[in-house]
Amino acid sequence: MQIPKRLQPLVEDGLVNEVISQLMSGKEADVYVVRCGTHVRCAKVYKEVHKRSFKQAALYQEGRKVRNSRRARAMEKGSKFGRGEQEETWQTAEVDALYRLASAGVRVPEPYGCTDGVLLMELVTDAEGDVAPRLNDVTMDAETAIRDHASVMRSVTRMLCAGLVHGDLSEFNVLVDGEGPVIIDLPQAVDAAGNNNASKMLARDVNNITNYYAQFAPELAKTKYAKEIWMLYENGELQPDSELTGLFEESTVAADVGEVMEIIDSAREEELERRERLLDADED
Repeated sequence: MQIPKRLQPLVEDGLVNEVISQLMSGKEADVYVVRCGTHVRCAKVYKEVHKRSFKQAALYQEGRKVRNSRRARAMEKGSKFGRGEQEETWQTAEVDALYRLASAGVRVPEPYGCTDGVLLMELVTDAEGDVAPRLNDVTMDAETAIRDHASVMRSVTRMLCAGLVHGDLSEFNVLVDGEGPVIIDLPQAVDAAGNNNASKMLARDVNNITNYYAQFAPELAKTKYAKEIWMLYENGELQPDSELTGLFEESTVAADVGEVMEIIDSAREEELERRERLLDADED
């Protein structure tokens, strides 16, 4: 097939030897199957910002830290340079998230780097070696639905323990390979401690996935995993392998809202200060 314009530099540099086919076209990127030496991989070509239809990007970027202070100032001012830096940050966020989540035991495609707005990563395949289908194209029996739903809840838990919330998780952002669900599409991943909308986004992620699997296992519709996971996280009790029940009892005791907000704000400030110290140490 004809080589897409944004893949041409990678072909010229020898990072990609052949563009085999287009896999999909999405709201933020086009995805191609490519050959890199003897390996067949996936190339995610991010669309330019004015062509991308992902809405409310700023909402997802709240709380993200930029290591270089000059870049951060330019992004805040919205200059031409700053917009370019913001776009690069949006793209590299997915690479950073993939490495971070793979280390945390989350099933995600293995990344091989991002160059000129193109992310090279593992091509996820099914048991027969074909391109793995998205979850929305898969039907299953109740037993499989319950098992795979538990797998995604475990991934969501491990993501949160690693400090991230997917932010756009649904049956369209999960692939199903020979071993089960694989989480994809992470440029909008939310900083759990630094983003005020993190709890709402996690609830939406969990409910989207639960509603899909509940088509095949209706008993899942009664579960309350989002509330259970976030409660454990807020209480400092969430672990990567926490045993979840899907049960959650609403408290009937009136809460002191002011005191609760002080505790949350204090915890958030402590986490942000810790991250600032780590960033300063890296710059030194």
